[in-house]
Amino acid sequence: MIAIAAAVAAAAVAATLTATVTGDDEAKPAPTVTVTETTVADGADSAADTGADPAPEDDGGDAHGFADTVTYENDVEVNLTGFGRGTSSEYASPEKMPYAEFTIKIVNRSDTTVDASQLTVNCAYGEEGREGEAIYDDGFDGLPDTRILAGRSLSVPWACELPKDERFLQVEVAPDWDSETAIFTGNVK
Repeated sequence: MIAIAAAVAAAAVAATLTATVTGDDEAKPAPTVTVTETTVADGADSAADTGADPAPEDDGGDAHGFADTVTYENDVEVNLTGFGRGTSSEYASPEKMPYAEFTIKIVNRSDTTVDASQLTVNCAYGEEGREGEAIYDDGFDGLPDTRILAGRSLSVPWACELPKDERFLQVEVAPDWDSETAIFTGNVK
């Protein structure tokens, strides 16, 4: 009798959990990312500069070159331009750190507003894949606190750690929390 009561209680709990987890909402497909344009990025190596193939490493199609523009299903585009190098000042965080700098451009071709404060950016460098710390210095203020209206764009200057003896840089960008992360890879002069 105790076993039957325990089985009935377990079935009731399982039914409640199943109803709570499944709900009425349908799962929505994840947004797809497509490359729509290829141009040579400033400061990024091209095949003529290095004698090497500028294409990203083959990782199943998830990476894009620095010169690529990534377009999301919601008609928001992301690209990186203006690659260069520098060293952070003594007042920066972190201070006196060699870095790669670039501009993240977000173009909102959708009919809704994009919250740019939800932008995420992560960097890694080198063959061993070390995380590149974001640089906060004069001109590199971090994430924007604004929204991008339909039909408008926003350019965000960014810098992340890149030691002087390293060239390979991976930059991961998502324009908002609902979008897939685009992975850009290449060499910085």
